[in-house]
Amino acid sequence: MLEILNIFKALSDETRLRILKLLDYGELCVCDIFSALDMVQPKVSFHLSVLKDARLITDRKEGRWVHYRLDDTDILRRFMLLTVMEKVSEEDIRDDRARLRVFLESKKNLNRPSRALAMPTKKAKIVGDCGCSK
Repeated sequence: MLEILNIFKALSDETRLRILKLLDYGELCVCDIFSALDMVQPKVSFHLSVLKDARLITDRKEGRWVHYRLDDTDILRRFMLLTVMEKVSEEDIRDDRARLRVFLESKKNLNRPSRALAMPTKKAKIVGDCGCSK
């Protein structure tokens, strides 16, 4: 019974639902997630931990960077995720998706040889600090 309670607890928070909806589009580095949500990394890490404890997401390490994705190995959890995700509209996370697009594009630009010529921005500093290659 504790297992099912952990799942419902994980699904009962708006921030965690936003994270799940972002991960519905594919694997993301933690820096991608906190940039999309416009939150500080420790707060996002807490929510990721709750989702991971409920086995709704899984992670993999690449060097010192952690990448997250939906855990679809358990059919009950996947069914619950699909049901919940259907109720979270794209409108609800439109701003998150827009911030994620901008952040991912800035990461691409910083990985190009001409990045020294780009104007520094707040987001660019975060990308530089992140160092993940996604």
